[in-house]
Amino acid sequence: MNWQTSEQLHKLICQLVSWESETCSVGEQQFPLKLEKELQRLRYFEKYPEYLELVQVDKERRLMSAFYKHSDAAKTVVLISHFDTVSTEEYGALQPFATNPVQLTEKFRQQPHLLNESAQKDLFSGDYLFGRGVMDMKMGLALHMHLLEKASEEEWPINLLLIAVPDEEVNSAGMRVAVEHIAQLKEKEQLEIALHLNSEPSFSQDPTDLNEYFYTGTIGKIMPAALFYGKETHVGEPLKGMTASFLNSYLTAEMEWNEAFLEEAEGEYTPLPVALEQKDLKLLYSTQTPYRAFALYNVFLMRRSAEEIFTIFRQVAEQAMAKCQARYEAVCAQQHVTPIGKINVLSYEEVYAYSVKKHTQTVVNDIIEKVMNNDALDDRKKSITIADQLMIHNQELAPAAVLLFAPPFYPPASSKGEALIEELSTLLLEQAQALDIPLSQKHYFNGICDLSYCQNLSNNGWHAYEANTPVWQRSYTIPFEAMEAISAPVMNIGPFGKDAHQISERLHLKSALEEMPNILTMVIKKVTARVSSFDLNV
Repeated sequence: MNWQTSEQLHKLICQLVSWESETCSVGEQQFPLKLEKELQRLRYFEKYPEYLELVQVDKERRLMSAFYKHSDAAKTVVLISHFDTVSTEEYGALQPFATNPVQLTEKFRQQPHLLNESAQKDLFSGDYLFGRGVMDMKMGLALHMHLLEKASEEEWPINLLLIAVPDEEVNSAGMRVAVEHIAQLKEKEQLEIALHLNSEPSFSQDPTDLNEYFYTGTIGKIMPAALFYGKETHVGEPLKGMTASFLNSYLTAEMEWNEAFLEEAEGEYTPLPVALEQKDLKLLYSTQTPYRAFALYNVFLMRRSAEEIFTIFRQVAEQAMAKCQARYEAVCAQQHVTPIGKINVLSYEEVYAYSVKKHTQTVVNDIIEKVMNNDALDDRKKSITIADQLMIHNQELAPAAVLLFAPPFYPPASSKGEALIEELSTLLLEQAQALDIPLSQKHYFNGICDLSYCQNLSNNGWHAYEANTPVWQRSYTIPFEAMEAISAPVMNIGPFGKDAHQISERLHLKSALEEMPNILTMVIKKVTARVSSFDLNV
């Protein structure tokens, strides 16, 4: 067989990493074509080539679907991974070696000062392999290929569906298409999805944390955003206007680390919100003050709906703008200047409705379509630009902070209370103790994960998201119906590594090549044993 021994898996992970696949690159487009050729080597797919599919996503990007179907089985485990990686600029002069793990590791041995103290220690231990994507998450894909080959060769009485997607690192466009593909395949083949299994790496909880984790859910992420629309003026007459920067600074000061967004579940907490981007919208330098700006904020969630987040966001914005207004009026009083007016806090939904009433639906549609046709803008910039263009046509609403959502949105997922998950968790902890692996359970994966799209949501609150996301159903959507169709328990069990998205990204070799293959095999066999007589021994 091809990918069963430690040596074969080591060769495979180096091969997968060597296929450069930065998000939105040509390499990302080519990766699934190379993967397809690798999977075609399996005897099962020589016999059943129709179960290998390349599914179109967008921008010449495809996802890879590889389906092992047992003739007597309906129960199915979906193996989910992503093959895109973040960029490699931080490697500097070593960038040409970033996707060659063996050479990069040797280069670091020659220049250890490029790594932090912890990474240097791991480097010289010989226990780690360095490289972009080696941890996040091409080893997870390699492990799924290992399972697929093993199951097909040994004819395990269960179905395995390997799904490898692009674009997890930006918009999860690949997974949102994959959800619909899985739903269609489920209906066509009459499948019963027992488990969605991801193998993202185990993430540390803090810089000194050396424990390993498996996860029975994943944290959600949503991006509240604001367009700030002030009043232009000449810098020589500053109080005749109001800069967007002034408005922006007050909301960002209130949003950063705001505990109103903090959530707790099962003793775990969401990270506090931070600003991801802030810019004014002036195209050229001039002595006209910047009167249009925007900010994007990162908010994590566990149980809250989009509507609940938007309600909190609006409350925070109203408090921030009240402080901003008070400061502005105090300065005007000191300078004996009449204020230009009150700062409005408006939702995008309100601005949209106002625009339709004032200008007609046809005019508003034309304004939005002009923005949507600008391919130079991504979904976030399109969202802000649509709100901006509507405000340009309704300047009587200014000064204002217009609140909206910008993509992407990752709903939270949790398998708490699921009998299968409880059984698997007990099995994993027992096995880890037997193997002396410091493994613990976490209820929420603390990084962004494609498992967000694998469950039906426990609450709705979708109107607030749909109505306040300017690009909704235009360039961005979430397949809620398909998510409901494939809804099943989720788990993330992956190899141990450190420093994802950093120059020191590295993979623990024993975890990846020895421990995880056995653990994941045991998980699949446990799922199988619940519906048939199947030997649990690895």
